[in-house]
Amino acid sequence: MKKAALIVSIVFLVISCRKDPVTETYNPTPYTINYPSNLAKYLTPMEIPEDNPMTVEGVDLGRKLFYEELLSGDNTMSCAGCHDPSLSFSDTGAYSVGIDGLFGARNAMPIINVGWMNELFWDGRKASVEEQAYAPVTDPVEMHENWPNAVQDLQADSQYPALFNKAFGTSIIDSVLVAKAIAQFERTLISGNSPMDKFMSTNFAIGSSGWSSIPEFAAYQGFSIFMDESKGDCFHCHGDIYNPLWTDNLYHNNGLDATFTDKGLGKINGNPADDGKFKTPTLRNLVFTAPYMHDGRFKTLDEVLNHYSEGLVNSPTVDPLMKKAEDGGVHLTSDELYFLKMFLISLSDSSFVNNLNFTDPD
Repeated sequence: MKKAALIVSIVFLVISCRKDPVTETYNPTPYTINYPSNLAKYLTPMEIPEDNPMTVEGVDLGRKLFYEELLSGDNTMSCAGCHDPSLSFSDTGAYSVGIDGLFGARNAMPIINVGWMNELFWDGRKASVEEQAYAPVTDPVEMHENWPNAVQDLQADSQYPALFNKAFGTSIIDSVLVAKAIAQFERTLISGNSPMDKFMSTNFAIGSSGWSSIPEFAAYQGFSIFMDESKGDCFHCHGDIYNPLWTDNLYHNNGLDATFTDKGLGKINGNPADDGKFKTPTLRNLVFTAPYMHDGRFKTLDEVLNHYSEGLVNSPTVDPLMKKAEDGGVHLTSDELYFLKMFLISLSDSSFVNNLNFTDPD
């Protein structure tokens, strides 16, 4: 009996000292974010969650999952179905269409620089990139799947267990890890190399003659209108050169409607004072992200500018920043509208939509 007990003890000791083969092979490579110079100049680095550090393996897995149709109920749709990289990760439709042919209620927001956003979606209903990445799979209008089925399909795939092992140190897949991987990839979708970014990085300094030295640059004249409180007065919601995200990441009623079929933020928090308020979208890459507004009502930039110039609608919750709401708009001249449009176009980053690191790896 003593001999048998000794053998059992030795076996237990050997097993307990043996390294887990999964843990032993887990050696992820930290992912280094290369910030475009104009963003690095004015922004602090994005905050990365402690429980989801970015790794090369995690980003690669997230990229693959972003294009993975196994996450949908009928295996025909991926995240990219509503967030096309050639469209700055947005959609051409006013409303995106899910796997059952149902239309969503809002325009798909572009996925740009989301690592600097604390709240996601037009109404801010998700508090992190991970939460945002988790939501579409089970949305009955979008991918219309349940997570146990989606995870089962991934687990049965010949590639994914090993990829999850490399990224997270386990070959056992779950929904949380899927969302974490997609979030890692989405944080790499950084846009900051537009013509205006390049100009601001090299030529412009506050108090200098940088702008006036190139009077032929129509975007400069548009920027002046953008910043002028008596003209465009756009900077309060969309920022200035010190905020190259070109959004305040807050919620505003920008004078679209007198009454609301979609309450936006007010529906989420139940506060009537927030009815009709939606998250300020970035002005980046507008060339690629039509149509515009939360419901995609405007097909062109000209329509957007005409709204602020001549089409503001007053309502009980209209933002105080819409100072000319009672007058129907700021009433810009045709030349001012043209120059303002040139400025907005100059914020579009063609290198972002052509970046092969963002495309389907398969």
